[in-house]
Amino acid sequence: MLKRIALMLTLLTAFSSLSYSAGNKNSIQIKGSDTMVNLGQAWAEKFIEDNPGAFVAVTGGGSGTGFSSMISGTCDIAMSSRNIKEKEIALAKGKGINPNEIKVGLDGLAVVVNPNNPVDKLTLGQLSDIFTGKITNWKDVGGKEEKIVILSREVNSGTHVYFKEHVLRKNDSKSQEELAPSALMLSSSQAIADEVAGNSSAIGYYGMGYISSKQKAVSVAQSPESEFIKPTVENVINGSYPISRPLLLYTNGSAQGFVKIFVDFVLSAEGQKIVLETDFVPVIK
Repeated sequence: MLKRIALMLTLLTAFSSLSYSAGNKNSIQIKGSDTMVNLGQAWAEKFIEDNPGAFVAVTGGGSGTGFSSMISGTCDIAMSSRNIKEKEIALAKGKGINPNEIKVGLDGLAVVVNPNNPVDKLTLGQLSDIFTGKITNWKDVGGKEEKIVILSREVNSGTHVYFKEHVLRKNDSKSQEELAPSALMLSSSQAIADEVAGNSSAIGYYGMGYISSKQKAVSVAQSPESEFIKPTVENVINGSYPISRPLLLYTNGSAQGFVKIFVDFVLSAEGQKIVLETDFVPVIK
């Protein structure tokens, strides 16, 4: 707890005493994915401990926010749980920014319900039908006679984009499926976790690092004939869990100077151990 408090004080100091400057060799601003914000803060804590005098400020807001900040030149590193879009690349290059992608981990996207909900497994087809509003009652998927409450991240979230493309649209680039109009759009993964914990009718999704005993992660199958797989580190590593994605950092061109030192730390055995400790999957063993 004391270390966390110290980290927050350090981050607050970074915001209050330093105006952002890409030329400040001991200061790094990291912005973006809410899925990765706890991971980013854990990296920052250890990096600051190993590099006295360093300032590393980590904030969320969504993958899109990270890209916008990188494009506008107000951060050194953008965190993202999705690949950068072609239109974002074009906008960046128009402003002299050359996005450089670095894979730093993997994540299984968990679909969660309240622990009191008897439903514990769903197919990708059922998930698509639930989140697009075709299935509206839990009894239609083996649950109680109860209206389904859909929870989603906001459209700026990389988690939202990934879920829409890979679950709602089933990886079909021609599909136009969208979330049901009744879906409640929440600002963070933690907000979804909190709502699911207190609402027996709710269903939501987020990075598996947010799973706790207050939510139940359902097992997911590609089809009714397929095996139902839980979102675990092992199942993401072996490729059996059907909803998984990369965790990415983006820099303007190849990382240089102090930013490179930080990126090298993230990709080191020590940095990748932190990935595992925060319930994500390392890319370097």
